[in-house]
Amino acid sequence: MKYSIKDDEKHVLAMGRDMNVSFKDMIILAETVRGKKLPKAIQIMEGVISLARPVEYRRYSTGIGHRLGNQPKCAKYPKKAAKYVLGILKNLEANAEFKGMDPEKVKIIHSQAQLGVCRPRRKPKGRYTTWETEYVHMQVVGKEKK
Repeated sequence: MKYSIKDDEKHVLAMGRDMNVSFKDMIILAETVRGKKLPKAIQIMEGVISLARPVEYRRYSTGIGHRLGNQPKCAKYPKKAAKYVLGILKNLEANAEFKGMDPEKVKIIHSQAQLGVCRPRRKPKGRYTTWETEYVHMQVVGKEKK
């Protein structure tokens, strides 16, 4: 799998491959972190994992309950997907430090979730039919803003 942007000294890249999470949740989280500074994106993901901050679902919002108060109207806490995205963001932070950039100034300019392969596996209790497990890839690209 290739990155959408060529690697050079201006950009910092990170990718997660074959993650066993919901593809729809990863799309929502990719939209959430896109355009944010790296420390703010990490803070958002930690808030989702600790159930302190819900993520607004602008797409795929059928059947989602509403939140009270000043929170977004249709929101959920995708904990499992947020753990994977947090790992990718930590990797992006480490890659920025390795390239000599200041991680506090890195802004996420591109984040994308892609559907991976569907691997079949057998159902339990000797049944012959199979389940298909979908895997997801995600790539994040940051650029140091001054």
